[in-house]
Amino acid sequence: MSINSYIDHTNLKAYATKEDIKKLCEEAKKYHFESVCVNPCYVELAKELLEDSQVKVCTVIGFPLGANSIAVKEYEAIVAQENGADEFDMVINIGALKDKDYDYIKEEIETVRDTINGKILKVIIETCYLTEEEIIKMTEICNETFVNFIKTSTGFGTSGATVEDVKLINKHKNEVLEIKASGGISDYETAIQMIEAGATRIGTSNGINIMKEEK
Repeated sequence: MSINSYIDHTNLKAYATKEDIKKLCEEAKKYHFESVCVNPCYVELAKELLEDSQVKVCTVIGFPLGANSIAVKEYEAIVAQENGADEFDMVINIGALKDKDYDYIKEEIETVRDTINGKILKVIIETCYLTEEEIIKMTEICNETFVNFIKTSTGFGTSGATVEDVKLINKHKNEVLEIKASGGISDYETAIQMIEAGATRIGTSNGINIMKEEK
């Protein structure tokens, strides 16, 4: 199993420059990664750089806190789509989940989902802040809202993906929902553990190291 097709090659750093994004895209083309994941301001640039490749452009919505209003998340998705984004990783309103305001969570997911015209939507639930019950509830909501992926983490929380969380999600998801594990996945062995636990996509800024370890 070659791991390159699992990887969203990521640079979401606050201080990422145009040169950093160019480097990211060149690496993604060289290693045939599934996508690059960049902040919204770099979607247009990444799309241009990847024009002659199969690598998709992924961006983030409501990132990294998830505390934007639904209208703001919707507008972010509209602009990102106009700029060429193929995939959208949206952070849920974690406070609303803690308040058990599940209708709000569903509304924001469905609003962004319906805005992006059938493109890939990954819902980031930030597992490090959630109880086991909340992770199960979010998996059920992702089942019900027909999104493509549930994603563990932003990489900006107190911790990232764990094998236990991926297994828990895998146990409660339906047949069509996929899992993106992200946050703290920096080596080949950890990536393989996530895939064996049920992840079909890996978000990492260490894709090159993982590929070198695979070889």
